[in-house]
Amino acid sequence: MSKKVADQIAEILVVAGVKRIYGVVGDSLNGITDSLRRQEKIDWVHVRHEEAGAFAAGAEAHLTGNLAVCAGSCGPGNLHLINGLFDCHRSAVPVLAIAAHIPTSEIGSSYFQETQPETLFRECSHYCKLVSDPDQMPRVLEEAIRAAVGQRGVAVIVISGDTALKDAIDAPVSNVAGLLPARPLVRPVDNDLDKLAALLNASRRVTLLCGSGCAGAHEELLALGSKLKSPMVHALRGKEHVEWDNPFDVGMTGLIGFSSGYYAMKNCDTLLMLGTDFPYRQFYPEGGVHIAQLDVRPENLGRRAAIELGLVGDVGATIEALLPRLHEKTDTSHLDDARSDYREARKGLDELAKDHPGKELIHPQQIAKVLSELAADDAVFTADVGLPTVWAARYLAMNGKRRLIGSFWHGSMANAMPQAIGAQCAYPNRQVISMSGDGGFSMLMGDFLTLAQVGLPVKVVVFNNSALGFIELEQKSTGFINTGTDFKNPNFAAMAEAVGVRGIRIERPDDVRRGIAEALDHDGPVLVDAVVNRMELAMPPKVQVEMAKGFSVYMLKAVLDGRAGDLIELARSNVLR
Repeated sequence: MSKKVADQIAEILVVAGVKRIYGVVGDSLNGITDSLRRQEKIDWVHVRHEEAGAFAAGAEAHLTGNLAVCAGSCGPGNLHLINGLFDCHRSAVPVLAIAAHIPTSEIGSSYFQETQPETLFRECSHYCKLVSDPDQMPRVLEEAIRAAVGQRGVAVIVISGDTALKDAIDAPVSNVAGLLPARPLVRPVDNDLDKLAALLNASRRVTLLCGSGCAGAHEELLALGSKLKSPMVHALRGKEHVEWDNPFDVGMTGLIGFSSGYYAMKNCDTLLMLGTDFPYRQFYPEGGVHIAQLDVRPENLGRRAAIELGLVGDVGATIEALLPRLHEKTDTSHLDDARSDYREARKGLDELAKDHPGKELIHPQQIAKVLSELAADDAVFTADVGLPTVWAARYLAMNGKRRLIGSFWHGSMANAMPQAIGAQCAYPNRQVISMSGDGGFSMLMGDFLTLAQVGLPVKVVVFNNSALGFIELEQKSTGFINTGTDFKNPNFAAMAEAVGVRGIRIERPDDVRRGIAEALDHDGPVLVDAVVNRMELAMPPKVQVEMAKGFSVYMLKAVLDGRAGDLIELARSNVLR
């Protein structure tokens, strides 16, 4: 049997180190899936929805740093990939998507299921090319792999099912070194380092804002903090890389952050941004504060705030070159004040997570804190967008081995459980916990069946407040009566049992620790249906006048709309607790 283009694709992916492909089969993918079956070197992970496959691939790429792959059949099949691929691309993780296409001879004829994938995927990829002839292979696939790995993002190849079944040309496959470019080490030129050192040496109160670009630079960050006596504020995507074993960390800033992080930035005279594109401009310091920014991506420089100095480089390598140029500071007052603020903020947040025996309502903070306390030292957490991300940001303790994944940049709902699928496939022996909102979980609930079918021991914790909780909070804070946010949820634990997954329902605070411990000790997949307080407020560290006015307007409207009972429950949950 002659080698087909599909065989060539599979062989190249093996060389690239690909272990599995997430997707849903279809006739336009038959050549590729059959080649995988015959070669027995790459697993096909059968998800129920292609969007879940893209999220899963992104999680695998995030955790391993290696190329991950997803696939969709022609038309609607690959179109379903697009939201997950947007998340992968904005998170800068290397993912290759194989988008099958309609028969080559029918392209452009408004054929059944016809779309234009080479156009559709352009906005969420570094590379997107149509393979219409075997002579384009293996060059196009190799280019796509290098683009995804080298530029850290998504690459897409579009190929018709009939093209995949044609005879492949005789062409050598690149070796690993030629196919997978190593990441370069980038640091600013000496003149720019001297300028940064001069700025920092002349400053009295320096605060560091640290993001995901600080991955792998923990020791260098500690050395910099020690020399400058600087508090470190982390963005959400910097949490897993910065906060652990760090005497300079003063928490997170932003809409779901800590008051201590906000004030550490507000009270500095120089802000040094390290590997972050933190988007919320209202949380940056105003008036007279010097801002310098370091990022390996030059397009990020000055995007969020006016900067005095922008440098292109990797965080670790740049700090290493910068340290000898810095004068050691002796005044610790700025750091001391920020640490004191952090202790107070941390104390207040921990108080909200305490178990109050005899109470009826489960506060979601308690669920998150107990999860953190009982989870394995190397657990992988995924968090749905919305309130689960708030609780993850505030209550999960990182330690250098734990990982935290979410749709923290694209902000898509329904990310947590699919990302947990990818995390568990990549690390079958690690504990993987999905912190799912009831809205996010139910949106892609079909792929809960994938846990049972594939045999993945993911622990899914559903924060069941019967509402789109974060949207409801946003509505109230801007003066709107909450509308369209209600859910009539089933007993998720009973539903899990019906499909062969262990289900645990928690309805009282006294049962939280026992229920979560039971779930984490189970050797298969588990769904924890945690019925939590709907009226919980997740207040930002900076409450703006507009937000206070908004809540006042909401309360007036609630009374006029006959919802005075909601206000009583709001007070009982957040003031009288």
